[in-house]
Amino acid sequence: MNHLLKKSLLPIIVVALLGLLAWQLSHKPVAPDVTFTTIDGKQISMSALKGKVVLVNFWATDCPGCIKEMPELIKTYKQYHTKGLEVIAVAMHYDQITQVLNYSKSQSLPFPVMHDSSAEVSNKFGQVNLTPTAFIYNKQGHLLQRTIGELDFNALHQLLNKELTP
Repeated sequence: MNHLLKKSLLPIIVVALLGLLAWQLSHKPVAPDVTFTTIDGKQISMSALKGKVVLVNFWATDCPGCIKEMPELIKTYKQYHTKGLEVIAVAMHYDQITQVLNYSKSQSLPFPVMHDSSAEVSNKFGQVNLTPTAFIYNKQGHLLQRTIGELDFNALHQLLNKELTP
């Protein structure tokens, strides 16, 4: 009797595990439902960005890696924005707003910049503490990549070329 029970349960367990695996592969994490308020007072919701590839970059003016990658991020934005890329730069809550404003102006940042003064946005993205941290979402709002540390721009451009082809 025990042998028969094991024999009949095995296919059920295998099917259940395969179903769970398929579900996990098809349900990528989605972008949190947040609205960014930029330093110039504009509001941009993640849901309004569906149809675009979105890179949310958490950074700080006192972060050497952030400052080092910013010129390349600007170039990437200028190269891919018309093809459907949106970049949102989220300055960390501990950064002084005056420094964020001065840096954004002096570097002529071409993409929306927000100061996450209450840490609400960084919390909704999973308690972001380290900078730089970038999240890249596809046109449907599913997470493609999360990078802690400086971005690999060659790999990013390959990803964007793939995601932004019609």
